This record gives sequence, C-alpha cells and structure tokens, in this order.
Amino acid sequence: MRDINSLNRVILIGRLGGKPEKNRLPQTERWYARFTMATNERFFNKNTRETVDRTEWHKVVVWGNQVEFCEKYLDKGRQILLEGKLRTRSWQDKEGNKRTTTEIEAVNIILLGKREESSATSDTTDLDSAPYGRSGVAGAPAGGGDFPDEEAGGGTAGSGGDDDIPF
Repeated sequence: MRDINSLNRVILIGRLGGKPEKNRLPQTERWYARFTMATNERFFNKNTRETVDRTEWHKVVVWGNQVEFCEKYLDKGRQILLEGKLRTRSWQDKEGNKRTTTEIEAVNIILLGKREESSATSDTTDLDSAPYGRSGVAGAPAGGGDFPDEEAGGGTAGSGGDDDIPF
C-alpha cells in the first residue's frame, strides 16, 4: 500500500560528466545507460569575503527508450534538466562483500542551453527532425525490476534546447 504522505522525486539542472555508457542486462536483454551529472552551488563566506563553489556529483541510470535518446543527444558538458527518483540497490562484489549504491533513476530528461553545445546536435535542424520532435517528450514507460531490490522504470526523455526557457 502506498503511503499518501511520501514522495520520491529528484529534479536537477546540471552538466554531464561524460558520454552515457550503454549496457544490456544479460538475463533480460534489457538496455540501460549510466552517466554522471554535476550540480554547482556558490556560497559567499562573510568572514573571508570570498565566494566558494561546491560541486556535487550524481550517478544517473536510464532505461528503455531513453537509452537511445541519451546515446544520440547527450555528451560530456551538456546541460540538462533531469527529473527522476532515488533508487538504492545492493550487490556482492568479486570478493563476496556486500556493496550498496544510491543513484537517480531518470524519468524525464530535457536538453538545456544552446544547440551548439552538443557535438551530437551540431546541425540546427537535427532536433527538429529527430524522432523525439520538439515537444520534449520521447519514449514510453518501461516497467520491470531488473536490478536486485529495485523496481525499474522508464519514462520520457526530452529534446528541448531553446534559449528561451520560461524559468
């Protein structure tokens, strides 16, 4: 039963740390991709009168149709808006030790910044003619539970990218 007073939602705006790595789960033949994303915060220290930048790195996983989108449009340094949920999973390493990680399972990805930022979208008509269109939505839910102790999801991926973002 779902607890009506709980919510697992993450919204980030940041830049990719590298090109997404596409993989397939051997037992189910299901595709997924992983990448890292950096978010930055700037603080002003009143005592030293200096600004301090702090970077936080996030692990992200995407499933299903979003993998194609990520492979085609996401590159190192690309700015995106990501919506997703936190997922924690456990496994045993080669030595038999129990390992745990927490990652963000992407539900929606929207490209931000100028189109020229990404080498994958160097042609200005590339996004307009993409199978994802300019609506910012692609893919379909891709349920399942491929990682241990984890309900896998899919969702939508976007390909916005205009400079006139309304927020």
